[in-house]
Amino acid sequence: MMNFIRIGIYFSVLTVLFSCAKKPKKIETNLTAADILGNPEYLAISYGGYREVTRDVQPTIPELKEDMKILAAMNVKILRTYNVHLAQASNLLAAISELQKEDPTFEMYVMLGAWIDCKNAWTELEPDHNLESERNAVEIKTAVELANKYPEIVKIIAVGNEAMVKWAASYYVQPSVILKWVNHLQELKKKGELPFDLWVTSSDDFASWGGGDTSYRTPDLEKLIKTVDYVSMHTYPMHNTYYNPQFWEVPDNEKGFTDLEKVDAAMLRALEFAKKQYQDVSAYVKSIDSTKTIHIGESGWTTISDGHYGKESSRAADEYKAGSYYKMMREWTNVEKISLFYFEAFDEQWKDSGNPIGSENHFGLINLKGQAKYAIWELVDAGVFEGLTRDSIVITKTYNGDKNALMQHVLVPPSASEKEEK
Repeated sequence: MMNFIRIGIYFSVLTVLFSCAKKPKKIETNLTAADILGNPEYLAISYGGYREVTRDVQPTIPELKEDMKILAAMNVKILRTYNVHLAQASNLLAAISELQKEDPTFEMYVMLGAWIDCKNAWTELEPDHNLESERNAVEIKTAVELANKYPEIVKIIAVGNEAMVKWAASYYVQPSVILKWVNHLQELKKKGELPFDLWVTSSDDFASWGGGDTSYRTPDLEKLIKTVDYVSMHTYPMHNTYYNPQFWEVPDNEKGFTDLEKVDAAMLRALEFAKKQYQDVSAYVKSIDSTKTIHIGESGWTTISDGHYGKESSRAADEYKAGSYYKMMREWTNVEKISLFYFEAFDEQWKDSGNPIGSENHFGLINLKGQAKYAIWELVDAGVFEGLTRDSIVITKTYNGDKNALMQHVLVPPSASEKEEK
């Protein structure tokens, strides 16, 4: 009799084990921004998903689901979007929601961008940087509606994108405008009209957060720093290879280096440039509010340029340099527990639609041919994209994975003496 009891218990245990093995583990729907930001297990990326030369053609839900599976395979779990006035953001949230219903283990969160600009922005009229666009209120209202509709996905709302930096001459606003809308969202949280653990920020250039020109350090910026849940700053050493090239040029003490050594040394200086901008923002922000955390809302490196970053200028654009930058930035930010919303997931050709080889079209880690760039070749080798396609194209490597062929397009940064001769 005891043997039959033991056999019965044995089979019961096996049944439980098999049922547990078959049942997928559901994601934790109660994770907050505080849990995922700064967590190296939750890689972040900037995402648009636009495939055509115009944003009049919005990515469809099936296309967005394709992209989400590819990014999830790359261990990306937080996306950053930029506006809600087009269908891309609402379609993206619907696509993620559908994927989670199909597979309860699928995990993806969103930093939802609400676009903010000044009066007369993007019109034939002169932009008025002291007044805001009437449409800002609609943008915020829509962001609130989406955050409430998808609270398990939307964990952050970002008020504006590079909306305070003065070089955004077409649309920038005063910090008081960003402060107004951040205060509004924080008040909705207090009233229970937004999830209480939703985080609110603004994503802007390092200078806008007081990390550079002291003219940005205003009383309104101080109030904004105290009001946001964290600071989202941008840093672009690549742009500075043209606009502020002192760190980039080959110094005299490296003249004896090989070409590759010169390139690698320049990329190390680029990393230090990004670190310095982060440290400068951190020092200022913490002088205002010592409890505030700082994450990187954007940083990236283009792989093609016929302009400022091409062979006739800073020579920064190619896949080797972009790949080096990506790997070094991920390593640094992961160790320091800084979220890096790397710019960007996929190439998008609408940004410079009249110039196919314009730099803005080529910041993606994957190009429009479904090819993974050098930065993530090892993921192709590891087989993480097996069974996945983009626009029915299997993910392969650029240059057919031939690094020697890739290196033929790598240019050495100019030296200071070269620039003087010109």
